[in-house]
Amino acid sequence: MKVLVTGNAGFIGFHTARRLLERGDDVVGIDNVNDYYDTSLKEARLKELEKAAARSTGRYEFLRGDLADQKIVNGSFETHQFDRVIHLAAQAGVRYSLENPHSYVQSNIVAFTNIIEACRHASTPHLTYASTSSVYGANTKMPFSEHDGANHPLQFYAATKKANEMMAHSYSHLFGLPTTGLRFFTVYGPWGRPDMALFRFTQKILRGEPIPVFNHGNHTRDFTYVDDIVEGVLRASDNIATPNFDWSGDKPDPASSNAPFRLFNIGNNNPVKLSAYIEAIEMSLGILAEKELLPLQPGDAPDTYADSSELEKSVGYKPETSVESGVARFVSWYKSYYHGVDR
Repeated sequence: MKVLVTGNAGFIGFHTARRLLERGDDVVGIDNVNDYYDTSLKEARLKELEKAAARSTGRYEFLRGDLADQKIVNGSFETHQFDRVIHLAAQAGVRYSLENPHSYVQSNIVAFTNIIEACRHASTPHLTYASTSSVYGANTKMPFSEHDGANHPLQFYAATKKANEMMAHSYSHLFGLPTTGLRFFTVYGPWGRPDMALFRFTQKILRGEPIPVFNHGNHTRDFTYVDDIVEGVLRASDNIATPNFDWSGDKPDPASSNAPFRLFNIGNNNPVKLSAYIEAIEMSLGILAEKELLPLQPGDAPDTYADSSELEKSVGYKPETSVESGVARFVSWYKSYYHGVDR
């Protein structure tokens, strides 16, 4: 197949594009390589994709451009006929959205509009896109289920992702465009983002600096290893969304529709306390962390816990990498990438 992967210089996009090349698909990547975090890491990911392409039977093409620019998006669809579109580009980060909301409008709303409109006109067989567990916001019923409403986001980032889901449903309903939204739960692993806890904690522990432990380490996250996320992404993308003919407007199910629209959680289904996560990092590094205990940050949910049964039922896959194993793989990559030198 020929697959468009947006955000392929980013963490999840890079892993997804590399996996597609490894299985022999043609991949077209688009990314603006912005400076939200260290661009050298993004450039290194792009070089890794070139190496993967050299080993692949599939072809690889990279376009450096901003998806908020409609001409760039339309040009790529005019040049290529995509069998699948996997839209992973976005402005990420919870804290950043508190101070830079306009960045999220451009990257998460305008860019998504350009992609989904291009898919509509190209009659793309299936659009799969990244959402987030953050859409559950103020929900406290655990585990989080796609069948429960998610209408109370706690920060603007989550609000833009919820908007993507609603936009996707409207296109599925109006134009019959098959869409699948994937709610990712705290993704971590090699080549991860430097602004995320695992990266920052590892960096600071190696420097001998104290690490900020919010909510005194008592909140829980459904940490999900990146390879598990990618497997779920590809299986969902391969399995085209279809209408749920049992769906009823009298009792509307948020996870599906009488249009070809669906939502899946991708989480490890095993919430872990932040304190235990830190212990896994300490064990992998062989160094005890100095901790600065702090209150919960604004916009943070106290707990996340994914019910991933719908993903398993629909595509036959359930994430299962343990935190201990996943953290060890990250630490091994971190030391190798930075050659034992702290950055």
